[in-house]
Amino acid sequence: MGAGPAGIYAADHLIKASETVTVDIFDKLPTPYGLIRYGVAPDHPRIKEIVNALFRILDNPRIRFIGNVEYGNDVKPEELNRFYDATIISTGAEKDRSLDIPGIDLQGSFGGADFASWFNGHPDVPRDWPLEAKEVAVIGAGNVAVDVARILAKTADELLVTEIPDNVYQALKASPVTDVHMFSRRGPGQVKFTPQELRELDHSPNVEVIVHPEGIEFDEASLEAMRQTRHIKMCVDILQNWAVRDPRDRPRRLHLYFLQAPVEVLGEDGKVVGLRTETQELTGDGWVRGTGEFTDWNVQAVYRAVGYLSSALPDLPFDTRTGTIPHAAGRVIDLDGEHIPGMYVAGWIKRGPVGLIGHTKGCSGETVTSLLEDADTLPVAPERDPAAVVTYLEQRGLPVTTWAGWQILDAFEIALGEPHGRKRIKVVDRDEMTKISRGEN
Repeated sequence: MGAGPAGIYAADHLIKASETVTVDIFDKLPTPYGLIRYGVAPDHPRIKEIVNALFRILDNPRIRFIGNVEYGNDVKPEELNRFYDATIISTGAEKDRSLDIPGIDLQGSFGGADFASWFNGHPDVPRDWPLEAKEVAVIGAGNVAVDVARILAKTADELLVTEIPDNVYQALKASPVTDVHMFSRRGPGQVKFTPQELRELDHSPNVEVIVHPEGIEFDEASLEAMRQTRHIKMCVDILQNWAVRDPRDRPRRLHLYFLQAPVEVLGEDGKVVGLRTETQELTGDGWVRGTGEFTDWNVQAVYRAVGYLSSALPDLPFDTRTGTIPHAAGRVIDLDGEHIPGMYVAGWIKRGPVGLIGHTKGCSGETVTSLLEDADTLPVAPERDPAAVVTYLEQRGLPVTTWAGWQILDAFEIALGEPHGRKRIKVVDRDEMTKISRGEN
């Protein structure tokens, strides 16, 4: 359940391990690829090239994609057990992790994951986004925070060559933003973004990236991280160079601040009017502590990008603290620590929203290894005819989509973009996507 990278890699591991295994990959959306389609910023064509590898996996005739089917609402465990010997839950993480500070629920305070869903044309989010602020705060020091800050700071015309939907282009074009302020609680030696993501901040001819030197500090843990981890050393080198370069005259500015922890979103009449941060100091062990020195920043919108969070699923255990399904090497375990027969988990809902694509592949491999070890003891599904599950879903009136249908929609979106010199223009409406995929438009 879940057609993002974790689910697709799990299917790949399974069919490579056995010549007799067949796999159905379900997704609640009419389309495959999960956050690769709806979470990765549209100006990341190199990262999106992972779709080519995922396409080759899904194109295997022993794998079926079945879209528009949501676990819990459309199918439940007992129904899956009717058709499948085992189920791998790989539903990922789409929600924003909360930030427990006063004022975080004011009008003008947003989640970075929600914003990413909007600018990527996710069918289940509103089409409109209130881009009304001249100065914006982004809280976080990971790749999502960088994506959010970059999309807010760039001009709409720079993004027109990407696959952003027209409603996103029009909203960004009308945005009055002049300054985006990105705040990191810790120092430059603890950043979570990659050098590639960081460099891309500086690629826009319309955006001046300003690294404020006050937070460029290092303790022993920071220096050790730089010695041990090449990408951290690369990020630090980039930040230090930007901190000392002469400013350039560009219409928009993206400010980076380190050792600034958000403590309150300031409001008037229910709306954001500022952000209060507390200056931090390094403690020598990779952590920070507050100094009691506070700064109020004049911003009219705040975006928190402090991590994704998975959602609990019906009839399955869930750890609300970690936002994951409890497991042992991918085997879903109940409250007594016992494996629920035939039920497995992979991806972010298994290990939390951390790691890159390579980590996801290894995570899925561990889960499949456990499943194969259990193969001889798994309960055998009573209805193993591949056509049975599709017949069952269609009899219930569910307009399922298929791999062939995705290729129809994919070609349709590419054709929409061709007259405008764009790689594709996404279809955003769920019903329209479904009709195109099913040949009903």
